[in-house]
Amino acid sequence: MARSNCVTPTWRVGGCYAKVFINEALALQDEFTLSKADSHHLLKVMRAQIGEKIEVVGSDQRVWLSQLLDNAAPASLKAVQEITKSVELPVEVTIACGISKGDKNEQIIKRGTEMGASHFQFFTARYSVARWNEKKIERKLQRFEEIAKAAAEQSHRQMIPTVEIISFADLVNSPVQHRMVAYEESAKEGEFANFKRVLSNTASGDALLAVFGPEGGLAPEEIKSFNDANFTLAGLGPRILRAESAPMYVLSAISYQFELQ
Repeated sequence: MARSNCVTPTWRVGGCYAKVFINEALALQDEFTLSKADSHHLLKVMRAQIGEKIEVVGSDQRVWLSQLLDNAAPASLKAVQEITKSVELPVEVTIACGISKGDKNEQIIKRGTEMGASHFQFFTARYSVARWNEKKIERKLQRFEEIAKAAAEQSHRQMIPTVEIISFADLVNSPVQHRMVAYEESAKEGEFANFKRVLSNTASGDALLAVFGPEGGLAPEEIKSFNDANFTLAGLGPRILRAESAPMYVLSAISYQFELQ
């Protein structure tokens, strides 16, 4: 749970708090307790006082303004008002990225969660520099899930995006309705219409999968596999984007298409 930068406070005393997620569904006047970690953060780090309110997201993605009942761990709260305004993208977006080195994968999850992505998938591409064994994958996934949760709380999401490591074959055979690949060579050749066409053919409530290569891009045989599976190869404008920047470009365009017009 994190303090947010919103202008209008979620609660009226002591500042503005981001959402906290719990693993149960709530109804009006329900009393519940937070996890040990969230209780510590609320009571010790944020120094919340009895009677103050935070936003709580139940397992059904319903959001409740909830009042702190006591200041002893685990923190006890009561759901006092449902918040019905949705902040989720109208399109269910999956961001699939070739594994990159350093903290690029973490940045994609953090910023992508803030931008509204619903799912993150990572795959080992031919040109991926980083290679993860099974033991490392387990640690990475745990870290990625923590980042997604923190970013979802900070940005007042109603859901925590999922994160998974998948095989290239599973990615190519994805059943998602609208599927595109951000392809640098398309942009170099002056192709700028395909991404716009994908967005025009996508409606609210649809699902969209956007695939991005690692730092070295996607290999010709990988592009052929996507092309054979009827993915749309799309350029993202005349400039070369970094592996961690391209997904944000796509998410921004989706937000503009469905939320700002």
